[in-house]
Amino acid sequence: MAEPQRIVIVGAGLAGASAAGALRDRGYGGEIVVFGTERHRPYELPALSKDVLLGKAGEPAWVREPGFYADNEIDLRLGVSVLELRPGDHTIVDSDGAVRSYDRLLLATGSRPRVLPGAQGHVLRTLDDSLALRSALREGRHVVVIGAGWIGCEVASAARAHGCRVTVVDPLAEPLVRVLGPEMGAVFRSLHEEHGVEFRLGTGVEGFSPSGVRLADGTELLPDVTVLAVGATPRLELAEAAGLELAEGGVAVDAALRTSAPDVFAAGDIAAHDHPRHGRRVRVEHWANAKDQGTHVAGSLLGLDEPYAKSPYFFTDQYDLGMEYRGLAGPDDELVVRGDVSAREFVAFWLRDGRLRAAMNVNVWDHGTALKALVDAQATVTPEQLREADLGALV
Repeated sequence: MAEPQRIVIVGAGLAGASAAGALRDRGYGGEIVVFGTERHRPYELPALSKDVLLGKAGEPAWVREPGFYADNEIDLRLGVSVLELRPGDHTIVDSDGAVRSYDRLLLATGSRPRVLPGAQGHVLRTLDDSLALRSALREGRHVVVIGAGWIGCEVASAARAHGCRVTVVDPLAEPLVRVLGPEMGAVFRSLHEEHGVEFRLGTGVEGFSPSGVRLADGTELLPDVTVLAVGATPRLELAEAAGLELAEGGVAVDAALRTSAPDVFAAGDIAAHDHPRHGRRVRVEHWANAKDQGTHVAGSLLGLDEPYAKSPYFFTDQYDLGMEYRGLAGPDDELVVRGDVSAREFVAFWLRDGRLRAAMNVNVWDHGTALKALVDAQATVTPEQLREADLGALV
């Protein structure tokens, strides 16, 4: 396969920017054009709900230093959208009205915050969102967070650090229950309750008024600040209009991150990836996935045929709790715990058919290498081994 002369990257988030940098790191000398709707140069998202929101940092971690793109002849077009993808003739149409050709193209359009009908409030996805929300988190204010997922819980933690009164609303019985299950979800609920957060669980939002939030149980909350943290929606408009195959709520890609259209690839939040380790399509909306897929897809754009096989990984910091999660567990997997849950110093494991599917270390930092190896191998282990054995010896 001949080396492409021009590679177009649609999306200047972590996946797109990582791909552009990795192309140059691999020695690619052709033209790289990156389109991004924001006017900030590419940055990473985790700090937006952590250090930036807490006021510990004034800016996020930037993907590359300011001069990198110009120094490496990467045409970074900020504030410019791609309005149409035409795979049949290898062109795109941008918001400046220009029709531009490509030899290979990467879709890395990311996600947008999901909103509720009639909702008024803050969302958290961009640097500007984080700075606007931080300015609203003033001591004594009542903050209602709708949604008890990762963003909702991290926003609640930051709001309490700013001295706000916080209520978290979610129709499910525990926070984070879809990812961690009820027992581990209860760990995070108790953590927040000890720090003064009030939960309204098992009830959804019925509607909004100019002054408040109406819950399905008849309660009306009157917040000073409302935060919508009800998940994200992948940006699929370009892919769908171009006729690309969609699956699992994203763009269907093979193991090497190719879409159904010739010379078009996808990475990050939108990629429904045929994962060789899990034997099914997996779509992951986390920092590590965007970074690692972006770096990997550079090889695919240059004609390599190497499958992307990394296990999903994410982390959170809430109050004095730090956590890392590796792998992909299901709701019916067997939960095994090693350590002291009451002290929030433990490792949780999820087993299916005798094989390790996921592991989560909470305030325990000695086992990262072993946990990664065990999860990557989907090791055959017993609950007793996970509770008692030297984890390094199980690798």
